[in-house]
Amino acid sequence: MRKIKVAVIGTGFMGRVHTEAIRRLGNVEVAAVADVTAELAERFAQQLGIPRSTGDYRTLLTDPEIEAVHVCTPNALHCPMSKAIVLAGKHVLCEKPLAISSAEAQELVEVAQARHAANCLNHNLRYYPAVQHIRQMIAGGALGDVLVVQGTYAQDWLLYDTDWNWRIDAKENGPLRVMGDIGSHWMDMVQHLTGLKITSLCADLQIFHPTRKRPKVAVETFAGKTLRPEDYDEIPIDTEDFGAVLVRLGGRVRGAFTASQVSTGCKNRLQMEIYGTKAGVIWNQERPEELWIGQRNAPNQLMLKDPSLLAEKARSFADLPGGHGEGYGDAHKQVFRRFYQTVADRSAPVDYATFADGLQMMRLLEKVLESHQRRAWVEV
Repeated sequence: MRKIKVAVIGTGFMGRVHTEAIRRLGNVEVAAVADVTAELAERFAQQLGIPRSTGDYRTLLTDPEIEAVHVCTPNALHCPMSKAIVLAGKHVLCEKPLAISSAEAQELVEVAQARHAANCLNHNLRYYPAVQHIRQMIAGGALGDVLVVQGTYAQDWLLYDTDWNWRIDAKENGPLRVMGDIGSHWMDMVQHLTGLKITSLCADLQIFHPTRKRPKVAVETFAGKTLRPEDYDEIPIDTEDFGAVLVRLGGRVRGAFTASQVSTGCKNRLQMEIYGTKAGVIWNQERPEELWIGQRNAPNQLMLKDPSLLAEKARSFADLPGGHGEGYGDAHKQVFRRFYQTVADRSAPVDYATFADGLQMMRLLEKVLESHQRRAWVEV
């Protein structure tokens, strides 16, 4: 198998996650890294043994050896960088959300299609083995007709007004923070699992901290809890801390979910609950090896991940035997493996979220904002 050389743009939390997951594939090499300054890129490259670094990502786009680029930057840069990458004749894997508007996302879909570029949106949370098992259960009719979907994506890392991250700033993140960052994961997951699209919704968003204390020095995601009062500036906030959404899927399914970055004690509690006429399932990302299966007229079950017990089409998403945990980093590896199969062979089937999925999600997010502003149900 030939070696594929790639570059990563962004050296924060997600840049490190991507780099480590790429290296687990075996046939893909992180040949270069870029950031906003040469110093940041060089420090990251030295820490992780990457041969080339730069403070200008555009210098990497002229390198014929680099076949694909990972975009791990603030959201406002996703569209211009991804477009430049595709126009340079390279494939692209972009963090979500794809853009900060559906117009930007539409442009990216059209450019990628015109250039026949492999394009992946990193909805990595689809790729836990238990999640894929749920998908096959629903497809195979084990739940019967789906009636109700509900759940949450709850975090607490922005609970205090002294907590800060670039995502808080609408100029870098876009107009929706919680819904764009983690609510989008829940909406993508429910559609991926059920095979149904969200057709209408009603949203309520809330800013609990009208002002926050921004550090005078940059802090990485999930960091910055040890700064002192003199290290901050007081900043007005225009992105939400919490959102609640009622949803309708297809013609019959009803449900609701919340997305929160101020839920005390929850670190990354993405919880999916899907109830049908035959059975129900609950999966929680904080306990990814466990799948609760509920019955009306039989004992409920708690299934632990074991490839030999997964649905046949879900087994390839687990690389380790039962009792050996597979988590967040493994989910990235599974996405990247499938993406690079299509880079190596452009006729290979696409088994990951694409820019088209990103466009659909941007339209959903804009409907969330419209619903909140109108205080009403909106059609998607």
